[in-house]
Amino acid sequence: MDFLVRLEAARVVAVLRSDVYGDPVPLARALMAGGISVIEYTLTGRDALAAVARVREALAESVTVGAGTVLSPAEADAAIAAGAEFVVTPAVRPRVVERALAHGVPCVCGGFTATEVAAALDCGTELVKVFPARLGGPDHLRDLAGPFPRARFVPTGGITAENASAYLRAGAVAVGIGSALLPAGAVTRGDWDAISVAARRAVSAV
Repeated sequence: MDFLVRLEAARVVAVLRSDVYGDPVPLARALMAGGISVIEYTLTGRDALAAVARVREALAESVTVGAGTVLSPAEADAAIAAGAEFVVTPAVRPRVVERALAHGVPCVCGGFTATEVAAALDCGTELVKVFPARLGGPDHLRDLAGPFPRARFVPTGGITAENASAYLRAGAVAVGIGSALLPAGAVTRGDWDAISVAARRAVSAV
């Protein structure tokens, strides 16, 4: 299925950022039990590529797995080789977008200003990660959507179950949610039910 179709259907992307991901499958299953089917592992964690590969292997039929904080073409190559089905940049990184698209893999390009959105579109992608979304809020996204109707916005940074629907009403196709999906200490305790509940709350909100 086309990634944009999956993204629009999912509405929520779980953005997981950790120093060490460990065994990522139980957490992925917990998110999936809460209704989340798109997961991004940021490359700031030293075993992020292993997490991408492991979740793709275990849950390929149920979850769409991607890599975030991709800053260079080499990182894009490594992420895609590990099985990433999409890559995400935190800023406008033309060479990353070009490399991902050359592999036939969609890239969500980071941008915040109108100039950056235009630059992202010029790179060849329609998917724009408005980051950090909390700085401008839904009104900022609505203002960007006016002159850039071709852009498919995925705001990330400060999104919660309480404000996610406001971003969607403002023109987002999906939202990226990170820490709001992980109650304090839940991963360390292995409290997968708490994570499923948080995921279900976010999905219900959109």
